[in-house]
Formats: sequence, structure tokens, C-alpha cells
Amino acid sequence: MAEKSTAFRTFCHDAFGQDFSQDGFSDIAQIDMILPYIPAKEDVHILDIGCGNGKMLGYLQKKTGAFIHGFDYSRKAIANARALFTDRADFQEGIIGEMEYPNETFDVVVSMDTMYFAKDMSAFVAQIKRWLKPQGILFAGYQEGELVPRTRDEHTTELAKALKKNQMKYDVRNITKQTYELLKTKREAAMMHKADFENEKHGKWFDLLMMQTMWSEQSYQQFKGAMARYIYTAGK
Repeated sequence: MAEKSTAFRTFCHDAFGQDFSQDGFSDIAQIDMILPYIPAKEDVHILDIGCGNGKMLGYLQKKTGAFIHGFDYSRKAIANARALFTDRADFQEGIIGEMEYPNETFDVVVSMDTMYFAKDMSAFVAQIKRWLKPQGILFAGYQEGELVPRTRDEHTTELAKALKKNQMKYDVRNITKQTYELLKTKREAAMMHKADFENEKHGKWFDLLMMQTMWSEQSYQQFKGAMARYIYTAGK
């Protein structure tokens, strides 16, 4: 889809504000939240956990000039990332919890909806803490209600527990309302491009988008009762 579908590329742009080949929860406003945490200096290194084809990292690099690193379990995604970004970039095929980097390598580690896949989240947070430079920051988008159960609040999530266990200080923003509004935008964009998907014989992808955005047909009160989304920033 990312390589061959014009409908998908235009859908991503209209739904998220930028085409990063997204199939998730993050729009350009959420990605831009990362920028203030990237130091304005030379020799800055950013790691994206579950980087896919690297387009989000490419955007951050264009904005900051950083050296970009990413890993993903998908061999195809990593091959695409290596083809797209060849300057000051390192992409590796790897699995959360098994991938390793030298201590104090990264200024920023980004995880947009990937922490859930750690078999042991506390152990993985400990890894990230080792990878961060002394003033480094973990920036994580984290959603509850689908892949993981909804907990009471932002301080009772599995990620919050893992950060506390590893003595990482964190700030957290509740962006559940913005996420609900993004679902509406995503659904509207999908419907706008329905004929384009069907003309490409990608009608099943349109159906998937409709399924992914069903919550936008419910009230916000119903949505936030079942779902929550947070942005965590944590340091050593």
C-alpha cells in the first residue's frame, strides 16, 4: 500500500497531515511534539522503536539534522527504510526486548504505539534507560482500550508502572480528546477516498479503515469510558 497506492498516500496526508504510511493513532501534531526534545546541537541521535519504513524519522531528520536510527520486526519495512534514507541513518531488523544498542547512545528514543509489544515492559524500559544519554528523553505515545486494557488513569498504566519501577521521572499529557477528534478526521478522509481505494481494488483496506474508526460514531463520553491515549516523556 505504501509503495503502490496513490489512494493510501493521499488518505494519509488528509487524515494525519503528512504521509508517513501510518496505520495508527498519530497525526502530525503528535509527531511535532517530539521536536522540542531534540537538542539543537551537532551529533544528535534519535531512535524510533518500530520504525516501519522510516518516514517519521525522515521527517524528524529533515527538521533537525539528527542521525536517525530505527528497528522493526518487518524485513520489508527495514528494506524500504534503507532505500528511502541513506544519509546519517541506521536501520536494523529486530524485535523489542531482543534488540540491543550501546549504553548512552541516544538523545531521544521514540515509541509511538509500540511499547505494548514488549514481553516484559519493565525490562524493556530498563534497556531504553541504558540506551539514553544522561539528559536523554523517552517520548512514547501510548493508548489503552484496544491492545491493552483501560486502567484508571495515566499513572496506573503498565508503562507508568514500568517507568516508576526503573526510577525514571516522567511527565504525561492526556490526549484522549484529540485522539477522538483524529478518529473522526480519519473516518472522513477514508470516506472521501472510498472510490479511489475501490478503483485500485483496495476496497478491503477501506473496510478496515471503517472498522478502525467505528468509535467516532459514538459520543466522546462513551469513547473516553473505554479508551485513553497519553503522551509520556521520561528521563533518567
